[in-house]
Amino acid sequence: MRASELDTAVDAAVDAGAPLVIAGVTGPDSTSYLHAGRADTDTVLAFYSATKAFTATAALQCVEDGLIDLDAPARRYVPEIAALQVLEELGDDGTVRTRPPIRDITPRMLLLHTSGLAYDMFDKRYALLARERMRHPSATPLWDSIQTPLLHDPGERWTYGTSMDWMGLIIAAVRGQRLEDVFAQRIYAPCGMHSTSFDVTPAMRTRLSPVYRHQRDGSIVATKVSPPDTPELDMGGQGLFSTVPDMLALMRVWLGDGSAPGGRVLRPETLAWATQAAPGVVVTPLPSAIPALTREADFFPGARKSWAYSFLRNEDDVPGGRRAGSLTWAGLANVFYWIDRASGVAAVWATQLLPFFDPIAEEGVAAFERGVYAG
Repeated sequence: MRASELDTAVDAAVDAGAPLVIAGVTGPDSTSYLHAGRADTDTVLAFYSATKAFTATAALQCVEDGLIDLDAPARRYVPEIAALQVLEELGDDGTVRTRPPIRDITPRMLLLHTSGLAYDMFDKRYALLARERMRHPSATPLWDSIQTPLLHDPGERWTYGTSMDWMGLIIAAVRGQRLEDVFAQRIYAPCGMHSTSFDVTPAMRTRLSPVYRHQRDGSIVATKVSPPDTPELDMGGQGLFSTVPDMLALMRVWLGDGSAPGGRVLRPETLAWATQAAPGVVVTPLPSAIPALTREADFFPGARKSWAYSFLRNEDDVPGGRRAGSLTWAGLANVFYWIDRASGVAAVWATQLLPFFDPIAEEGVAAFERGVYAG
């Protein structure tokens, strides 16, 4: 890894049209590379689904403490989840016909994304339901967004969606705290994070990047979305704001033995099983149901992949890149990370650009990864 080559890869993505790029690399103990193009390295970003890495960490802490049984009914912890039904028929006008599921959703299913919950951007039925919700605004849109029917019976197959938002509710329930406070005490503090929160504090807002959108005519414009100071709901699957340095601090927990400068975050034996492939879980490409938000997303096309707790895991070496067994996922605005425990390397490549898997980001991440593993 040569810093000059990585600088070139980051700057090339900005030259190609990315509104900003912040990228970093860490070993088990410290950050070895950090560079920003058209931004500062401490610029605050909307993390979207990169939030799930934090929620998975907090969930496993609850398992360690005996607060969550992964195979108990999730309704034991959050009774409201029992109201979710399986979708049987959806009319063009948004009317739904549902049936009770044949088994309970469990916390394990939430971590593995086998609950049956989906996302509107990746499923046309959910997209139709989302449009109907927008026609009837409520005071609790975030809560409404996870009160959605299941696309199949729990445990039947992998379907990516709002499972980790429900897991966040479970964590908050068993800890008896707001999810933000759980993270603050058990993740932010030991890891030394100072710019991560579901809230947008005054100090964070001055460094908050807009989210940009790649238009059909090729132009890239800033959206006018302004997040509230405090959200309606701490969304464990998508709600955090953070920085690349803070994300690297969490990656070190997973890259190493679960420890952090301010104390242990996870036990080594927890990491040993949580980083393995869950048997029988087949990960499929993510289709695009809302093109303004996402293109079709297929990680490692043609290669073997699986799901761990709660990350995508590649089962083959990436030529010129990460080793088999590496963990990865991403956030909607093209915030990518991977954790390569075999090589002792973790990395983050982040921008704030829609749609997800935009070619600028897809190519930018690939070039950066090649640079990380170059001799």
